[in-house]
Amino acid sequence: MYDDLFLSRLTAGLAEILPAWGLEEGTPLRLLTISENATFLAETPEGSRVIFRVHRPDYHTAAEILSELAWISALARDNVVVTPAPLAAANGSYLVAFPDGETERLAVAFTFMPGREPDAESDLVRWYGHLGEITARLHLHAGSWTRPADFTRKIWDFDTIIGPRAHWGDWRLAPGLDAAGLAVVEQAAALLERQTAAYGHDATRFGLVHCDMRAANLLVEGERLAVIDFDDCGLSWYAYDFAASISFMEHEACVPALMHAWVSGYRRTALFPAEDEAMLPVFVMLRRIQLTAWIASHGETPTAQALGEDFSRGTVALAAAYLRQYAPVLEVSEPVA
Repeated sequence: MYDDLFLSRLTAGLAEILPAWGLEEGTPLRLLTISENATFLAETPEGSRVIFRVHRPDYHTAAEILSELAWISALARDNVVVTPAPLAAANGSYLVAFPDGETERLAVAFTFMPGREPDAESDLVRWYGHLGEITARLHLHAGSWTRPADFTRKIWDFDTIIGPRAHWGDWRLAPGLDAAGLAVVEQAAALLERQTAAYGHDATRFGLVHCDMRAANLLVEGERLAVIDFDDCGLSWYAYDFAASISFMEHEACVPALMHAWVSGYRRTALFPAEDEAMLPVFVMLRRIQLTAWIASHGETPTAQALGEDFSRGTVALAAAYLRQYAPVLEVSEPVA
């Protein structure tokens, strides 16, 4: 899908609608990332910069995208988090469509925000302490914000994460999974289903979350930590936000330190009960299997191609370790976690 011909066509289509935001049609566009969507930077000769996101068809509806932008605008208005602001077109709309063959592409624009992704060299553990504080503020806002009457976002629960209605497809189709690996992950998935069912969906632990605050969606500049890309925000467990924040890092040795820093930061701002903390490994495993499904359903993206079969085999190893740690306990008493 994301070959050179396709990207050239996508760039040309976006270029044609730049005047909707007051930019010249010939304003240079540079592709920044390809993941769920394609993200571009437009820069005028005068130095003005705007970020554009062209949405993947058949994932979010127009109503879902507008709901995302409504929450971002409310977060900015209420000074909850530093994040790029959505930019309305000249006609007041936040969504502009352009044709791509028989497909209609939806594009949105955001203010440009400088910064870089935090990494180990810049003390990732320290930044995850700040991220815990930011996440707590997001959750407090989500619990008190009066959503617009037409607000609609996806629900991320067991069934839609890795279950029969999974938004990202079937993890069983991931490359590199043999029969033995499939059996191990199946056992882990069954255990996760019991654990999440026991934990429940009470409003104190399940609400509107960002759902993708991984390092690639954080921008550091000086002592400022900004959050970008609310494209996957929806209704899920609040604790699931930590699992999403370590996406593609679940196997790394630094994860326990990141978890401790995140929880400590969260508790500086809001309550995070012990039973919620105990669920973090559950959600990390759940997220890992979900990402394995994403690798299968988004095989054309550079990320999926780079990770490939090794990621699937890593999921099997993590699932086996998870079962060794949690399955014997659950078979005896089936506690929450």
